[in-house]
Amino acid sequence: MPKYEGLIFRPPSEADSLILQVEIGCSNNTCTFCYSYKDKKLRIRSLEEIESDLRETLPYAKRVRKVFLADGDALVIKTDKLLKILNLLYKYYPNLWRVGIYATALNVLHKTDDELRKLKDAGLGIIYLGIESGDDVILRRVKKNMTSAQMVEACKRILKIGFELSITIILGLGGKNRWRENAIETARVINEINAPTYIGALTLMIPRGTPLFEEYIAGEFEPLTDLEILKEMRLLIDQIDITNKSIFRSNHASNYLPLGGTLPDDKEKLLEVIDNVIKNPIGKLRPEYYRRL
Repeated sequence: MPKYEGLIFRPPSEADSLILQVEIGCSNNTCTFCYSYKDKKLRIRSLEEIESDLRETLPYAKRVRKVFLADGDALVIKTDKLLKILNLLYKYYPNLWRVGIYATALNVLHKTDDELRKLKDAGLGIIYLGIESGDDVILRRVKKNMTSAQMVEACKRILKIGFELSITIILGLGGKNRWRENAIETARVINEINAPTYIGALTLMIPRGTPLFEEYIAGEFEPLTDLEILKEMRLLIDQIDITNKSIFRSNHASNYLPLGGTLPDDKEKLLEVIDNVIKNPIGKLRPEYYRRL
């Protein structure tokens, strides 16, 4: 089986995928809320290492339908090398139908449309991109190193080329001081993209060892309560105004209230569910001790 360095993270929708670690760490490893890659130094694995992993999976090759390329933003790899990796995947796995990858907005913007088209034609099917927030004040505070305008531009290019696009946003990332801005500005970004294929709403968790945890301990960051998170999510959904369809999910382990629907079709239904839970939350919210990454 593939050899992994450190902890491995993948999107919930890649649970039944083969995880292939083609990059170690993350090229944008500064986010104050994230602990995922803090113990890793960025390194791109060699084609020899990658093909060695693939040979290990040969007994199961016919069972592989999906592959996810880890670590944190494997789209940082140069296009020529990514094309070779994709060619290897479709060579080793005869029933492979989709390859997914994590990316940052900067990864996308550093590639030309021609490069992105070549990756699409070679079998890269879905790009997962963490927007986190559409509020530039919050993005600066959490050291995302990208602006909301760059997020919009990157996402529009992804969709224009024909990839599926799955974005993640983080409810509560603005704390009590900027919860409204987090909801309204994130909805604005989604509206300008019009629209991601998938929207995954996570709820902020503050792991020990992160800079955000130190801010929390020092009283510099005040997190939202579970009901305040619901109010933020309600405002976010209420502000989303798109014409293209987007699948919305809040079923990540971090969320207090799992929701699912298609926007804009199910907007009123989602708002109604949230309103009902806010009015009578007893027994309807995931307990704090169930929230695990």
